[in-house]
Amino acid sequence: MTQIVTGGPGLPQQRRIVTEIPGPKSRALHERKSRSVSDGIGVGLPVYVQAAGGGVIVDVDGNSLIDMAAGIAVTSVGNAAPNVVERVTEQVQRFTHTCFMVAPYEPYVEVCERLAELTPGDHAKKSVLLNSGAEAVENAVKIARTHTGRNAVVAFDHAYHGRTNLTMAMTSKNVPYKHGFGPFAGEVYRAPMSYPFREPTPISGLEAAERAISIIDKQVGASNLACLVIEPIQGEGGFVVPADGFLPRLSQWCSDNGVVFVADEIQTGFCRTGDWFACDHEGVVPDLITTAKGIAGGLPLAGVTGRAEIMDAVKAGGLGGTYGGNPVACASALGAIATMEELDLAARARHIGEVLTGRLSELAERYPVIGDIRGRGAMLAVELVEPGTMTPNAAAAARVNAACHAEGVVT
Repeated sequence: MTQIVTGGPGLPQQRRIVTEIPGPKSRALHERKSRSVSDGIGVGLPVYVQAAGGGVIVDVDGNSLIDMAAGIAVTSVGNAAPNVVERVTEQVQRFTHTCFMVAPYEPYVEVCERLAELTPGDHAKKSVLLNSGAEAVENAVKIARTHTGRNAVVAFDHAYHGRTNLTMAMTSKNVPYKHGFGPFAGEVYRAPMSYPFREPTPISGLEAAERAISIIDKQVGASNLACLVIEPIQGEGGFVVPADGFLPRLSQWCSDNGVVFVADEIQTGFCRTGDWFACDHEGVVPDLITTAKGIAGGLPLAGVTGRAEIMDAVKAGGLGGTYGGNPVACASALGAIATMEELDLAARARHIGEVLTGRLSELAERYPVIGDIRGRGAMLAVELVEPGTMTPNAAAAARVNAACHAEGVVT
């Protein structure tokens, strides 16, 4: 019988390399993957996991690797966090699925109550629970269109919102997310982002917002616009932090023109940036907010939370899905949120940001390949460039990534 290796925070929190990376057992599993899994599913580092906990992953060859990826910003409370494991185990022993639309249950309601408490603003709020971030964004657009009676949607340069047809249309990058998958949903328009490092000439956040508003007015028209969807800090686009004043001005313009302001906090939410939500940094209160990733400690759960009058615009039956708000995922979310509160992970993220910013700044002084250091809290990045230029340095990024992998760091 195969020995079961238990994960969780009890795993030694250390890097320990006992084979080459990937090791022989991982290579054998990867060969099986190549025969049975679509090549369309890429794998960044083919080390096959047998246990994970805290900030480490133990692979099938016995290597203990530092986990810097967290399943793409998901396991922010640590893998197999005790609160998550306990609540999930209890829920699985009760029941695993009924479909909330058929036979509802308390954990779904409780998650929605917590979202109303934690998300920005003290107005009356309601939520719908779903399975993935892309599904949350899709539903936010549906809700905004129903509420306003308008069709147009504005997203931003460098944005990423998902892999469904509509969210691909809203996503900026072609390869690998969009190439060959069109045609895409219509009535989606794009506005320029505030990207301080790459502005041709320095401009303030307010000026960048006015630039975006001018383009929206000319190319779409406020009276045609259902919603403006924006990541408060862009994730896949490169951890782009807009200049202060950019988000508040866009939010105010939306309010003045009856446009629904949607904050896509799928990557930024749940303490990652040093606040519960990135919008909190400037006191921005979105009309709708989409959440996923860190909400449930690793189980598939997402949500749209917003002003009650907007959320109630859709008639009964217009929202939902078979698995949305699954009771096991809801139990996991309640455990993850409890962990964030007990450990004050927002404060922990601020501390991580202070430490990392200092260390990265020291490296930038020594290595001119580092063009920019940006982010907030534990959501930090460096942009690598050709020294002395603003040209992105993909080759250097690949070398850094490969070096991390060789040393047992999952990126």
